[in-house]
Amino acid sequence: MKTVLITGCSSGYGLETARHFHAHGWNVVATMRAPREDVLPRSDRLRVVALDVTKPESIAAALEASGAIDVLVNNAGIGLMGAFEATPMTTVREVFETNTFGVMAMTQAVLPQLRARRSGVVVNVTSSATLAPMPLVAVYTASKMAIEGFSASLAFELEAFDVRVKLVEPGYGPTTRFTSNGGPRMEGLFPDAYAPFAQRIFASIGEPTLVTSESDVAEAVWRAANDASAQLRFPAGPDAVALARAR
Repeated sequence: MKTVLITGCSSGYGLETARHFHAHGWNVVATMRAPREDVLPRSDRLRVVALDVTKPESIAAALEASGAIDVLVNNAGIGLMGAFEATPMTTVREVFETNTFGVMAMTQAVLPQLRARRSGVVVNVTSSATLAPMPLVAVYTASKMAIEGFSASLAFELEAFDVRVKLVEPGYGPTTRFTSNGGPRMEGLFPDAYAPFAQRIFASIGEPTLVTSESDVAEAVWRAANDASAQLRFPAGPDAVALARAR
């Protein structure tokens, strides 16, 4: 029976992905910064483990508690919208610490066991913002684009050890906590000069024709984790699929 470790499982894509793998008979290690047992089914195949991907000691403790894993799903991330001109560099670094360096740190910590066993998969969850330019998310997009390049290069690096690397690119998920989890960071990021432009963008976002659900992403992660081909990118959700086809 295979084991998957998924980061950022307290809500949204990570939570649904944990449920999906569990429903398919896998052992699941669902990690969260603030562990909550009540959001997932009670099962001897499912463990909730504390993890902050920005802290090396937390990563080490989580992996020690998890034991051997077959698949790492780097899903934990934080959202940010705002005019780049108004975004403090401290906020930029905070986003990169989780979305970029946290993914790299988790991957680096897990690779020794995958390489030694000559098997395993790393699935990195990015965003459809990497598929087409989107306004007011320059910092967020940059943090995810970095992981796209990182993953593409790493896939070649690990091929000789039979370790696969995959990217899952979710579309716009209005039912997730993308906006709310970035709330405090977004205060003051829409100065008056940008207000008319921002209002037009918010109006267009409020009337999407295609959106992504949590189940869309969970299914894409599942397919990526079980894919034995050389396919790297897995757009998730009808809007992301449409953007990928249009490239």
